[in-house]
Amino acid sequence: MELVHSGKIRDLYADGDDIIMVASDRISVFDQVLPTPIPDKGKLLTALSLWWFEQLADIVPHHVISATEVPAEWAGRALRCRRLEMVRVECIARGYLAGLGLREYQSTGTVSGVPLPPGLVEGSRLPEPIFTPTTKATGGDHDEFITYDDLVRQVGADLAAELRRLTLQIYRQGSEIAAERGIIIADTKLEFGLDRDGSLVLADEVLTPDSSRFWPADTWTPGGPQPSLDKQYVRDWARSTGWDMTPPAPPLPDDVVTATRNRYIEVYERLTGREWSPR
Repeated sequence: MELVHSGKIRDLYADGDDIIMVASDRISVFDQVLPTPIPDKGKLLTALSLWWFEQLADIVPHHVISATEVPAEWAGRALRCRRLEMVRVECIARGYLAGLGLREYQSTGTVSGVPLPPGLVEGSRLPEPIFTPTTKATGGDHDEFITYDDLVRQVGADLAAELRRLTLQIYRQGSEIAAERGIIIADTKLEFGLDRDGSLVLADEVLTPDSSRFWPADTWTPGGPQPSLDKQYVRDWARSTGWDMTPPAPPLPDDVVTATRNRYIEVYERLTGREWSPR
């Protein structure tokens, strides 16, 4: 098979008319891949995405053809997918104030041009979930916030409206499911592509610890950083080292690797109700 793209986490191979998407155990923060893998991470992301694709199938079609018709050496971490024309935008839904959204709000009172009420603090729940698209950076560049009007100019009014509608609907339905299991989805990043007939398809990963902020609901207290069940733990560790966020990235110590893997397993088990097995 032909390697058509190698990203920070996933490698894409062409297999006839299909794409084989392979999730590695690599982990990235601040757009830099760390030299230390997280064991089973690729399998965890793949298994959780498959579960979410099933939960969300009534909202939007997804790109998965098969989780089993893949090379044996990639079993559990690879998906056979439809080949799509990807929309070059990161579609982000936010229900709580955190991360870069918090930083922009503190500076401008808005996020991606969406005005928010005054007086919000880190971890605040927003009055309504908001759609805050960003550019999809390549080559080590950073994603940048864009406004909805920017998105319309980039992809057209009809596609922009559908991206916003689907992103918010997926976020709301996913948040309701997670809330029943004691987990807050503070925000999430989604990607979409266009099928050959022009229909919009949910692609890549969905509602995973790599693409979302997961907070335990029983510890949520607005006004500061929240305990996390996602890769925020690694971001916080990276900041604590004094690393300037430029290559080379520092290796992860064993205890951080173990704690990160345990968080990914916990969120998988709590959401799906299944015991994690890497087989």
